[in-house]
Amino acid sequence: MKLLLPLVLALAGLGAGLGAGIALKPAPQVAADPCGEPQPGTRPPEPVELEHDYVKLNNQFIVPVLKEGRIESLVVLTLSLEVVKGGQEQIYAREPKLRDAFLRVLIDHANSGGFDGTFTSNGNMTHLREALNNAAQMVVKDVVTEVLIVDIVRQDQ
Repeated sequence: MKLLLPLVLALAGLGAGLGAGIALKPAPQVAADPCGEPQPGTRPPEPVELEHDYVKLNNQFIVPVLKEGRIESLVVLTLSLEVVKGGQEQIYAREPKLRDAFLRVLIDHANSGGFDGTFTSNGNMTHLREALNNAAQMVVKDVVTEVLIVDIVRQDQ
């Protein structure tokens, strides 16, 4: 009698596990041809062609953060631009003007407290990206589709 209860519990657990395994079994997957040959009636995937080019601006941006008239910290950013296909040459030709516009935005952002506290919060970064994108649109119109903040670091003094 002492062995009957553990045996019943073991059989019930085994049955429950088997039932759960059958009920939760994943759908069968089609096996790929081990030789790498395409299956009849299938086409190889088309190569994906990017609709955009990316331009990395050569130098970093260094932005001082002032507090009571003295430099409290420095923020260093690396920016890249997502541009329409073939727009790289226009960016390089207008890079000094773009850098000037971006630096103006970054300094305004620093002066308004955008680099204080948790400066990498989603709201702050979204606001900064939008301002940088607007500045890019003013310089090169419809060439830049998005300004990408690749690196950002704040060094406190």
